[in-house]
Amino acid sequence: MAASRHSERGEALASQADKKEGIGACGWILVSLSFLFVLITFPFSIWMCLKIVKEYERAVVFRLGRIVSKRAKGPGLILVLPCTDVFARVDLRTVTSNIPVQEILTKDSVTTQVDGVVYYKIHSAICSVANVTDVHLATNLLAQTTLRNVLGTQSLSQILSGREEIAHNIQSILDNATGKWGIQVARVEIKDVRIPMEMQRAMAAEAEATRDARAQIIAAEGERNASEALKQASMVLIESPSALQLRYLQTLTTLATEKNSTIVFPLPMNMLQVSLHSHSS
Repeated sequence: MAASRHSERGEALASQADKKEGIGACGWILVSLSFLFVLITFPFSIWMCLKIVKEYERAVVFRLGRIVSKRAKGPGLILVLPCTDVFARVDLRTVTSNIPVQEILTKDSVTTQVDGVVYYKIHSAICSVANVTDVHLATNLLAQTTLRNVLGTQSLSQILSGREEIAHNIQSILDNATGKWGIQVARVEIKDVRIPMEMQRAMAAEAEATRDARAQIIAAEGERNASEALKQASMVLIESPSALQLRYLQTLTTLATEKNSTIVFPLPMNMLQVSLHSHSS
């Protein structure tokens, strides 16, 4: 919406200036002669004068060096007079421009290599033709310098963790700078961040040390939980001697089931005391 308003405003101001200046009497004479030539050579000249502009294109027509009506023409058929008119086609579709790998020195003095991609489109055909020589080259070079300038103010950790925020910042800067060229930057993406091999090894060692420390903490927590469970079980068995004997017998039964062997174990003293007491009586 903002881009279209800027475009309409620029075309309106240019149209007012064109009405004031005009092409002059000599210009109108040349245009009239061009029309006369078209009429004389009709219908052969019609194939030279009629141009087809596609739906996604606009044509900026220059008549004696001035933009006709100060607005782009198309889509459809347009009339271009011979000798006096020249035109330039402008593609309004979204353009994908790769940002080559840029070597950047970060805020914490780490050398990194970063590349990205910029998505933009032309919203004002006239500005893209009249205000800059090569709008696509200019946008690509500006994206490279902006990427270096923005990432140079960030530390390596900020670059790695805040890619989306940095890309949005670059997009805003590019959009403001390329508005006068008729460009609207839709999106900026940081594709890859390459760091030195020594830094990668250091980061890997730090990550491994952190992982080992976490594993040790988890193991210690498990041991503590197991000790608490054994403590609670021992308290229950101490309170009930018969439960201790039953657990003892259950363990022996489990051992005998797993391995076919003979197990000799002493009887508990309380059972012997009960047996002796019954014989004596």
